[in-house]
Amino acid sequence: MLSSSFALGDGFHVAVIGGCGDIGAAISAQFLELGARVTATGVNEAAISATSLPAHERLRLAVLDVTDDAAVRDFAKGFTRIDAVVNCAGILKRDLEFDVAVFQQVLDVNLTGSFRVCSAFRDGLAKQRGSIVNIASMNAFAALPRLPAYCASKGGVVMLTKALALAWAEEGIRVNAVAPGYIETTLNAEGRKDKAHYQRIAERTAFKRWGQPEDVAGAVAFLCMPASAYITGTVVNADGGFLAG
Repeated sequence: MLSSSFALGDGFHVAVIGGCGDIGAAISAQFLELGARVTATGVNEAAISATSLPAHERLRLAVLDVTDDAAVRDFAKGFTRIDAVVNCAGILKRDLEFDVAVFQQVLDVNLTGSFRVCSAFRDGLAKQRGSIVNIASMNAFAALPRLPAYCASKGGVVMLTKALALAWAEEGIRVNAVAPGYIETTLNAEGRKDKAHYQRIAERTAFKRWGQPEDVAGAVAFLCMPASAYITGTVVNADGGFLAG
């Protein structure tokens, strides 16, 4: 009984939006390891070409711009079955987000883009009594001065998650989020060259290290399993204890 609660059903299909990026690829790989069919997206062909995901018989790669209403709707219509959706597409524009146009662009991808995807897949997820996992950030709770739009968008993702969990519970759709902390990705590669900064962050965590994309993937997969059937509207912090201190 316990083992089946941690298994994905036959034919389980998950869409990992932004699944070609660092954290998204780790999440996609985790689902493939668990036996799921995975559709992973990138914003353009360049993103797909650059992904670290190897070819796999249960993996499909697709281009999707989450700021394009029609494209998101058409993408969702292409699924005959959908059991889970992971919203992992995101951007940040360090120091540039004080410009209104840039601020709106970041919100359009990170927050409104997540809502577009959730809405587009709603009917399909209801048929399967499926799950949504949004990727938030610890910066939804601990702000950074150079990223006002990113922090605001991730705070919005947290409340969007809670609101949709309440709104769609009667349809059998569970909505949760995972909030990564300092994870080593290409987005922060330049900043990690500052050894003092890198070590300062590591020392703040309980484990004295930065996280890896794989450290986020397991939490996402769990929230899509029968074992988490009574969990909705929850945000799981995958931050190595950074916010606990």
